[in-house]
Amino acid sequence: MAIQDLTNDAISLLKKLIETQSFSSEEDVTASHIEDWFTRYKIDYKRTKNNVWAVNKYFEEGNPTLLLNSHHDTVKPNSAYTNDPFKAFVEDGKLFGLGSNDAGGCLVSLIATFTHYYNHENLKYNLVIVASAEEESSGPNGLNSMLSIIPKVDVAIVGEPTLMNLAVAEKGLVVFEAVIEGTPSHAAHPNDNNAIYNTIDALQWFKDFKFEKGSKALGDVKLTVTQISAGSQHNVVPGHVDLVIDVRVNDAYSNAEIAEILQEKAPVTKITPRSLRLNSSSIPVEHDLVKAGIAIGRTTYGSPTLSDQAVLSCPSLKLGPGDSTRSHSADEFIYVNEIEEGIKIYVELLNRVIV
Repeated sequence: MAIQDLTNDAISLLKKLIETQSFSSEEDVTASHIEDWFTRYKIDYKRTKNNVWAVNKYFEEGNPTLLLNSHHDTVKPNSAYTNDPFKAFVEDGKLFGLGSNDAGGCLVSLIATFTHYYNHENLKYNLVIVASAEEESSGPNGLNSMLSIIPKVDVAIVGEPTLMNLAVAEKGLVVFEAVIEGTPSHAAHPNDNNAIYNTIDALQWFKDFKFEKGSKALGDVKLTVTQISAGSQHNVVPGHVDLVIDVRVNDAYSNAEIAEILQEKAPVTKITPRSLRLNSSSIPVEHDLVKAGIAIGRTTYGSPTLSDQAVLSCPSLKLGPGDSTRSHSADEFIYVNEIEEGIKIYVELLNRVIV
């Protein structure tokens, strides 16, 4: 089928996805729309909960496998929307609607690309596509749940808006909960161990602390205190203060190493990671996918934002139409020509690597 026809169908599918509510864990109907695409194109697919996936028709055991992945869940629309977030419409070349940019445009472009190659014989790589759920919530039933079900993956392209440039590395995430203790007391009496006052020095420590190892692709680890909670009555000095610390991890550290450093050095009573599973990710710049992208004029960079790359242990490249600065914004949109260009670049990139 001609690329332009696939592109037109992909844009139509994106409009359907936009107009169907698909908050994380509520993607059952958008999954059905994606099933309809595969049925229409006579692609043998499977559905696992709200994840829809398929392999190329001439899958060859023993060949390396390339995963194409993006997600069809969305965040909830914010209060600043002036458009109906569930109405897909085009104005001045922009396709508006919730999930258009993050990551509907990427998903339909990858689905169209997979469809283009589905019937090709003698590919150098097997292809597997996963239209995944629960990416926005990092939930238990998303791509992470599929890795033991789909064929073993050797390398991946994760569709997120990158302006079709090559995100060759992505920061990981560890969220910590910390406790600073003091002596609870009546506010009218002296107290030299006020937990709230004890927090002053701890907050300054977190503000000033720097992890030693930087990264060429991702820069420094970024640590930010994002929440603080203490006390319930005006006349009671609380016994503890609770903090939440957001740490964006470069590829010079594992999440476990970050936890070990903070547990050893942070001036708090206790600091505990919520999870260590959202690791940083990268792909060597010498990999054929990266070299092919550079050859067709795409630039490389390191991404500070999190995606489903975090659950992959294989080399992975983040690449997709759209601009990440529009993600989760009011009146979200993607340019129609970004989708058109995205499909062409995906196809040209794979043509240099798998054909």
